Amino acid sequence: MNAQPAQQIPGIYHRKIGDIIVTAVSDGYLDGTLDVMRNVDLEKARQILTDAFRPARRTSVNTFLIRSKGRTAIIDTGSGNYLQPTAGFVQRSLAADGTDPKSVDTVLLTHMHPDHSAGLTDMSNGQLLFPNAELVMHENELAHWFDDGAMAKADERSAKLFFQAGREQVAPYKSRTRLFRDGEVFPGVTAIPSHGHTPGHTAYLVASGEDQLMIWGDTVHVPEVQTAFPEAGMGFDTDLAAAAASRKRMFDRVSADGVLIAGMHLHFPAFARLARRGDAYALYPEAWVHAL
Repeated sequence: MNAQPAQQIPGIYHRKIGDIIVTAVSDGYLDGTLDVMRNVDLEKARQILTDAFRPARRTSVNTFLIRSKGRTAIIDTGSGNYLQPTAGFVQRSLAADGTDPKSVDTVLLTHMHPDHSAGLTDMSNGQLLFPNAELVMHENELAHWFDDGAMAKADERSAKLFFQAGREQVAPYKSRTRLFRDGEVFPGVTAIPSHGHTPGHTAYLVASGEDQLMIWGDTVHVPEVQTAFPEAGMGFDTDLAAAAASRKRMFDRVSADGVLIAGMHLHFPAFARLARRGDAYALYPEAWVHAL
């Protein structure tokens, strides 16, 4: 009798950008309610998800390998063993891809929220999960999350989940951390500061030849709702107004230029294009390809 499958195949999807290979690596997903959304009518938001056959706020968590000029980077690290049991699968997915975490020489963080940085370190024993990697992020991130004054103003949950946990996750990389303001941060990868969600939240533009890919980080968390209502934000945005302004700038940029996009919370494998539709936008997932 054939055994019944108990889990999905690890999530890996490759996309060629010129001479660069970008690999979407699924960390899994996180479930939650719409109550964390701000600046949007929640009933309208629920209806949008229902109409899209997504009655719950199920948030994909994605990371991206970048293979360029003989080097390997990963943008964000997923949730590690810190959040829900439906996430934290980056290491399993990397194994399925045949990628040894020791071969990753650079970790680029979009920001220091636990679904992005908790996969840096095994929180149960302090072990580095990317032991040979340099940790690279915007200078505002480290300054904010290590600011005791800012932590004192946060509620108890945020102080623990964002400030304290973030410090624990990046501390083992202290001697190998590089901070930037903007510019090229890895071969073919340029930092595009997009602050608001956090003080140092950053998108990354991957470019090779005539091809470009904008990995826009946490520009959206609930794609169907926030493309319909770009002003809609999240309760965990550090600066709600600045996050909305950054989102609108990003939407305008990628839709006007027709740039291929990917995001940490777009539905896996997360490659898509964005088109303007009046005062709103629409996402169009890219068709899958089998050959690179």
